[in-house]
Amino acid sequence: MATGTFDCAVVGGGPAGMTAAIYLARFRRRVVLIDGGESRASLIPRSHNHPGYPDGIHGDDLLDRMRQQMDRFGVSVLRGKATDIARLPNGGFAIAAGQALAADHVILATGSRDRLPPLDGALDHVRRGLLRQCPICDAYELTGQPVAVIGAGDCAAGEALFLRHYTPDIALLTLGDELTVAAPVREKLEKAGVRIVTDPAADWEFGEGGVGVTLGGGPVRFRAVYSGLGIDPQNSLARRLGLDLAEDGRITTDAHQETSVPRVFAAGDVVTGLNQIAVAMAQAEIAATRVHNLLRVREDRCLADSL
Repeated sequence: MATGTFDCAVVGGGPAGMTAAIYLARFRRRVVLIDGGESRASLIPRSHNHPGYPDGIHGDDLLDRMRQQMDRFGVSVLRGKATDIARLPNGGFAIAAGQALAADHVILATGSRDRLPPLDGALDHVRRGLLRQCPICDAYELTGQPVAVIGAGDCAAGEALFLRHYTPDIALLTLGDELTVAAPVREKLEKAGVRIVTDPAADWEFGEGGVGVTLGGGPVRFRAVYSGLGIDPQNSLARRLGLDLAEDGRITTDAHQETSVPRVFAAGDVVTGLNQIAVAMAQAEIAATRVHNLLRVREDRCLADSL
């Protein structure tokens, strides 16, 4: 583990964080990646919409490939969670992550956490593709099959309406909670043929062929169930730095992925926009290139109009 002051510290070891680290290493910058080992991508059983993998790729396999690529370029990796960050008098940053680090620039790639329903073994069901969180990622594979969405608010309603494009057999399960959407949203659900089921669930069965659940009307079976409960951006470090946040708690950035605090950048699911692996990687590439160019300006090796 290298010590001293880094050109950039990247916080988060998912696709965004590792992409940023790879780019900065290839720019021959001193970069450290702080990886808490909790990448959301590790839960993906197989992604079929990530470009370049016609047969799909398991989330862990993608992360392993990226770690190998980082290793080839000598990226310093600190295994641990970044717990604190503060601005230094010279404009850089002090970071606590089991040990003290200093960096001129920071890229936050801390991601988001999905709110899971209160089911035993929920994360295991996610890894098996039975409990899902991203219809943009995997709705195609459920075309024409029975699907349910768990939730009682706008997020769940929005996912149900999105999924209706792929299958007519959609149920919105509130699990005993009252549906909290506005009347126009309820009308959209009814018009789309989404069944609204407010019964509590008496029993769940997750098997190879799908998900069985016992409701008030008896047992029903779905090929998969989506959690429509929303996400929690991992923004504690952003709040420590006083970054501007969107209403949903995600970090707002400019066209170069720079935040409201100079020298602090953000990429991936913690940033406003589309939560997709390819998008996270692109944001990280933009952020890393901007960091490199800002350092080139300081070194007097950059034309102003090339930024």
